[in-house]
Amino acid sequence: MTESMSGKVALVTGAASGMGRIIARRLAARGAVVAAMDLNQEGLEETASASANIHTLTCDIADPDQISARLAEIQAQLGPVDHLVHAAALMPAHALADQSADSVEFLFKVNFFGTVYMIKALLPEMMQRGSGRMVIFGSIAGWAHVPKMGAYSATKSAVNTYVECLQNEIRGCGVNIHLVCPPAVNTPLIEQTIKTDTPGSINEARDKGRLADPEKIVDAIDKGVAKNKDIIYPGEARLLQLWKVLLPGLWWRVVLSFEK
Repeated sequence: MTESMSGKVALVTGAASGMGRIIARRLAARGAVVAAMDLNQEGLEETASASANIHTLTCDIADPDQISARLAEIQAQLGPVDHLVHAAALMPAHALADQSADSVEFLFKVNFFGTVYMIKALLPEMMQRGSGRMVIFGSIAGWAHVPKMGAYSATKSAVNTYVECLQNEIRGCGVNIHLVCPPAVNTPLIEQTIKTDTPGSINEARDKGRLADPEKIVDAIDKGVAKNKDIIYPGEARLLQLWKVLLPGLWWRVVLSFEK
């Protein structure tokens, strides 16, 4: 994401804070007309204060009708979307034995189906044009699991799988789709975890200043997109994934040790 975006229309979800805000501002600085989407209007206004190129829209990504309505507004006011960055998500922490089925279903509605709705709303037109780019946030939590994050990890496992399969099914059509799997990042999203039933490993990372710097994570995403990587593992994410895959027993011993 380092090339000029002059003349392009970019849509960024989760743009009211964190990495969504950083990306929206960077795209605008590179010349894109940015549609910044979130439920947090106050946060969106703060994001947009950085550039006249940023236009704000509130939207519940768990509602496909709202997505369709907002995309119609973007099409009419700004033009067809050339570039999607889908960063919106929720990240509460709960032990699965204590978490209701309804809350798990709601989390899937936002994190997984919100991703599906957004992709399906934009992909057909991009494929018809033979051009476009999507940067979809999965998570390393979809590969490397920790206690009290089971529902969130399950939603991100679903996103990771969906996007990886989609990448390979549409390869060669002219639309580039990138899956981003970041580690725990020091953004407002992590506060949802900390304010609920925080995993000990997250507390440990926060207390020792080991949560990833969002600016550096976005730098790594930019480099991965520029290299046209299918899956981008910024920061320590690749190491965590390999550890969980190659040494699952050791992984669980370590992450469970933080719960004592």
